[in-house]
Amino acid sequence: MPPAKPPRLRTIVYVDGFNLYYGCLKDSPFRWLDLHALCGHMLREDADIVAIKYFTARLKPRPGNPHQAQRQQVYLRALGTVPNLTVHFGHFITRTATRRLVATKKGKPAFAEVWTTEEKGSDVNLASHLLIDGFHARYDLAVVISNDGDLKEPVRYVRHDLAAPVGVLNPHPNRSWALSPKQLPRGSFYKPLRKAVLAASQFPDKLQDAQGVFRKPQGW
Repeated sequence: MPPAKPPRLRTIVYVDGFNLYYGCLKDSPFRWLDLHALCGHMLREDADIVAIKYFTARLKPRPGNPHQAQRQQVYLRALGTVPNLTVHFGHFITRTATRRLVATKKGKPAFAEVWTTEEKGSDVNLASHLLIDGFHARYDLAVVISNDGDLKEPVRYVRHDLAAPVGVLNPHPNRSWALSPKQLPRGSFYKPLRKAVLAASQFPDKLQDAQGVFRKPQGW
């Protein structure tokens, strides 16, 4: 009689969209990233992905990059083709601010007016979903894609107080010591995202949804 297969682990993946983008996707050829395929490459075989939660904010067109919001919308449309994936929005605050220049020349202004953009809400939303889903025992394994040290406490709480494993996939080249303690509870893990995995986890150039056929943004 063949040995019984190990039980499947109900897995929820929490994606910090901007942390992922600025960590390993910006100015790369991997921006057309299929998150379900990525998780399939990075997670163990018994991980049953019951949900992927993507946390972001809607971009607004800015001088010098007027098509940025349009490209994001196309990518969100691509994510909409992924089963069990939901998008959760924070918001952006864009304003001008006066900043001191690092180096100045005699007789030249020491300050400049610049655009500043602050993304609000995504990390709080991610932490809230991670904890609420944990309280209701909706997963056997939680996976966080982020390098944000502000998530240290909710990750620690789930690992130690709820006794549920949390895996961290780090999209940045630098190690997050806040999210990778020396001793992890059983089943937890910490892994970097490598270029080879990103390359193997791309959507097809052409996709189709209920609205029709659409393609990867030009230049991606």
